[in-house]
Amino acid sequence: MSFSHRAEQRGDRLVDVLTDETQGLRIAVSRFGAELVSIARRDTSGAWLGFLYRDDDLAAPASGWANHATVMGYFLHRLKDGRSTYRSREIAGGTHSFLRAKIWRKVESEDDASLSYRIEPGDYSATEYPLKVALTLTYRLTNSAIVVTFEFVNHEPELTAHLEFGLHPGFAATSFDSFRLKMPAGRYRRWFSPSNYLSGETQDIDFDGGEMPFERNKLPGSFILEFVDVPDRRFVFSDPVSRREVALDLAGVPYVTLWSDGGPFLCVEPCWGLTDREDQRPFELKDGIQTIPARGTLTASFTLEPRVIPS
Repeated sequence: MSFSHRAEQRGDRLVDVLTDETQGLRIAVSRFGAELVSIARRDTSGAWLGFLYRDDDLAAPASGWANHATVMGYFLHRLKDGRSTYRSREIAGGTHSFLRAKIWRKVESEDDASLSYRIEPGDYSATEYPLKVALTLTYRLTNSAIVVTFEFVNHEPELTAHLEFGLHPGFAATSFDSFRLKMPAGRYRRWFSPSNYLSGETQDIDFDGGEMPFERNKLPGSFILEFVDVPDRRFVFSDPVSRREVALDLAGVPYVTLWSDGGPFLCVEPCWGLTDREDQRPFELKDGIQTIPARGTLTASFTLEPRVIPS
């Protein structure tokens, strides 16, 4: 395989572009937020086809969702009123927490098939997160797919760390009505969040597999799903009109959120955690919270594969 890498200054953004020439696969990552801003594949004519919403476009849209694939953490979705308490200390932050708004350090590596970025405890304030926990995020091209890996290191000598994280990719479609999502069979648990916070109501759904069983016009309210008993967690997003298809393997992921604001995209979000409850709990008692022992590590990953649908 033949990989090439270049760094590009685009306005106030530094963007890393990694290309697998053999597979015809390319990603672009902004060091602001360590966000994937493009996933592209060559089609049969040799032209690049982008798979993310507003793929490779860093200009602010006139309206609607302004991101491509937001990195979420050290909490995800929302804290109620932007605040919570963690070990009796106040923490505060906006939607999806602080990772999306930081300049990440690029990690040099001898692996020419990957891009890695790091956040250290000195990169965030005690109000954003009070413990010393570092994160390395890696996007690796392997065969025809992209493996996304989160690796946390808890530098606290005695304290268990609590946190949540995930990725919020929006996959491009011709229109809000043109995309499809195939979901695997199994038992899911839907967590209801009518006011952006969990109400405490859940619904178990036994699904035979196939097209998404949810009403499309309710996607702006989000479908937050827990994998209760879903042995094969492979999803397939497709937009036949534009010939885009993305296969996601979420093995090892505990939750997935489906969302769109009604624009020409669908977000399929691997999540390690849940939003706050309406009756807020302390951060360390949040539903879905992940833990890292003192001086320990937590590693989690998922895979996505962009495909061009044959004409």
